[in-house]
This record gives sequence, C-alpha cells and structure tokens, in this order.
Amino acid sequence: MVVYCKHSNKNKVSSVSNSAMGKLIYVLLDGVGDRPNPKLNHLTPLEAAYTPNLDKLTRDGITGIVHPVGKGISPESDIAVFCMLGYDLSSNYFGRGVVEAVGVGMNFKNGDLALRGNFATLGDKGIVIDRRAGRNLLQKEAKGLADSLKKIKLSHNATFEFVPTIAHRTVLKIEVDGKKLSAEISNTDPAYDRIGGIGVAKETSGGLYLQKAEPLKDNEEARLAAYLVNEFTEKAISVLKTHEVNVKRARNGMRPANVLLLRDAGNTLPKIKKIPNLHNTKFASILDMPVEKGVAKITGMRDYKAGNTSDYHIKAKKTIELLQIYDAVYIHIKGPDEPGHDGDVKLKKKIVETIDSDFFHPLTQKVDIKNTIFLVSADHSTPCIIKGHSSDPVPILISGQNIERDNVCRFTEKEAAKGRLGVMMGKDVLSKALSLRRT
Repeated sequence: MVVYCKHSNKNKVSSVSNSAMGKLIYVLLDGVGDRPNPKLNHLTPLEAAYTPNLDKLTRDGITGIVHPVGKGISPESDIAVFCMLGYDLSSNYFGRGVVEAVGVGMNFKNGDLALRGNFATLGDKGIVIDRRAGRNLLQKEAKGLADSLKKIKLSHNATFEFVPTIAHRTVLKIEVDGKKLSAEISNTDPAYDRIGGIGVAKETSGGLYLQKAEPLKDNEEARLAAYLVNEFTEKAISVLKTHEVNVKRARNGMRPANVLLLRDAGNTLPKIKKIPNLHNTKFASILDMPVEKGVAKITGMRDYKAGNTSDYHIKAKKTIELLQIYDAVYIHIKGPDEPGHDGDVKLKKKIVETIDSDFFHPLTQKVDIKNTIFLVSADHSTPCIIKGHSSDPVPILISGQNIERDNVCRFTEKEAAKGRLGVMMGKDVLSKALSLRRT
C-alpha cells in the first residue's frame, strides 16, 4: 500500500488554549500489534489493512510505541489494561482470577481463591490439543458442562463456585471455611507463567501439556490451595469426559471441552485509587468481556453495554452519546485479538479494516475534533505467527484538538516508532493524553 503524507509545520498550534477542557476518547484495540507475516507479503495486519480513518487521525496527531507493562514482558490483558489506565501494579498485583470474579459478580472475600479458567481439549498422555475447545463452544453447552460440575465434592471442607462466562471462558472460586488460601501457586494452563503475581504469556513451540498446580511458597495456605486446584481439575476431567455435550461434539467432528485449564490465582480484593480521583476525570467505559468489566468495577468506571463484540457501529454511537455526559469514554475492542490467537492473519487484517470503517469513521464524522482528544493504542501484541501474546511494543496515537503533528502518516507498528512520543511505558500513556487536553 502506498500512502502519501504531506505536512506543513509552519502553522502548528499548541494543544493548550483558554477554552473549556476537551473530551477524551480512549480506544484500546485488543492484541492489534503483530509481526510481519509472509501471508501478507511480509506486512503486519495494520500495515496491510486499508484504514483511511485511523490514518487521518495519525496525520493529525502524534505517535509512538508503548510497552504496556514493561520491556520484555508478554502481558495478559488484565494487568496490561490496568497499566494503560495509569496504574503501576507490577510489584503488588492481585491476580486476574480476582478481576474476573469481580467482573461476574461473585461473592468474593479475602482469603478465597479465584482463578481464570478455559474449557479446553485434552488428548492422550496429558497433551493439550486446543486451549479453547475449538473456539466454538456455545453458551448453552458451557452451561450444561458447568452444571454437571456442581456434583463435585472437594476435600478439606472446601466449597467452590464455578461460572462459565463467554464461550470457553470460565471463573472458579474456592473457599475453605475458617482457612485462608494462598494465591502463591503455579498455573495448570501451560501457556501462561506467573512472574511476581503477574500472568505472563509464554512464547511456546511444540506440544503443551496439562500442568499440576504447585505451591510457590512453603506454607500451609499455598500447599492447600495447590492441592484443591489439582483435586478440582482431576474430578472435572472425570465428569467432563463422558458428558453428553462432549459426546455430541465428538460425534459432530468438534473438539470436546473435556478439561479445565486454570491460571492467575488471586486471594485478595483490590484496594486502589479510583480512576476519577487518579486522573481528576469522569470516565465511562464500553466493554464486552468479564475481565474488562472487572477492571471497570475495580477502577470506578461506569460500564455500558453497546451491542456484541463486533457491533462496532453501535459502540461508536454509544461513545458519542456518552461524551455528552462524561469527560472521557474508554472503549476496549476485542476484535483483533482472537484471530491473532488463531493465527488467522487475513481475518485479523479484515477485522482491523471493519473497525476502521464501522467505528472510527462515524466517530470522526460526528465528534467535534477541535474539542476532543483521540487516544488509540493496544493492551498487547498478539502476533499471528506465534498465536499468542508477545512482548512486542504496540503503537500509540494521540490526535485531535489541534495537537502539534509529527510526520507519521499511518497507524502501524513501524511508522508509529518514528513518532514524536518515542518509547513510552503503559502507566504513562493516559496521563500524557490528558495533559494535552485544553485547560
């Protein structure tokens, strides 16, 4: 794709004036960052996609690249989003399990154990054939499987709550009356590690095998937590392997959801400064996934529904409505991440183009650009070539309200790296954009 970019810098306008404080539209494109792919003539999906609206915002703004959590870290979405909202939780993170439990409204208390789970497909000798059970598990199938797990009885007088959320995604909470469980245990999901309480994606090659949870500290609370997670996992396998849902799926040539992969344990409710106080800005949010809804509840953002995950035009319309009430609207768009995990680079390119036409186009047509800042970035990269999260930095764009331009023409990984914002850390992104609003 050839793009011509012409700028004149002689009429640059400062981002500060005497007018009223402007609005902010903050968009995180989940997993949009990628690597050059031979199926796209060695371009990334952002480079190969036709994105005239994003590119127009780019030409009218400043760009850079961001390490959402830190250099060399392949983050999960939860910790990455907290960082991109201005929180530095790298040394004191409460775990994704807790965020998801909060997101689905579980009655969670300190000392309980919460974990994110996947319905997955387990083959012979413990090999994980598919971490997402074909990514085609219906909600009614997930509910049927979850209902069957209610008959599981755990030792040590432990009880549990298990909630299927969207497709293969689940949340598990375990509690023991009168005892506290430690979050210092390893994952059973082989695709993710825990480093300092943060879930980190592995760049793996070859087979993945179901892991046993291991205590990461030598104390009773960690040993008991690991034991109960392993006990639940083993008993769940016994229930799921002959379940009618999985028998039917196998008969229809689909992968069974015959194991649960658990990760990112947490045992403490978060206590952090609410985002309106952290940034002195009234925020609304438009979100789809349970983990994102958990982030919103924990940070004090009002969460609004706007269609399904791919209803980008509805999300644009809702954004415009919310700008009449709130100082800032945060939108997390799931679309690009899933084809990244599936290695479907052409679909990822197509989704990026659809987001540009159905979401960014109506926004740029209806929003008063002179009184609005657009902040566009990602929570992490999900390169199709590795089918998982990576430590690659992501592009960032800040545009609108007569911000001084740099000479970058397109919203891509390579072009953004040339921009005036340089290399940023995720925790600094939002405060930078807010500082550029008119005061």
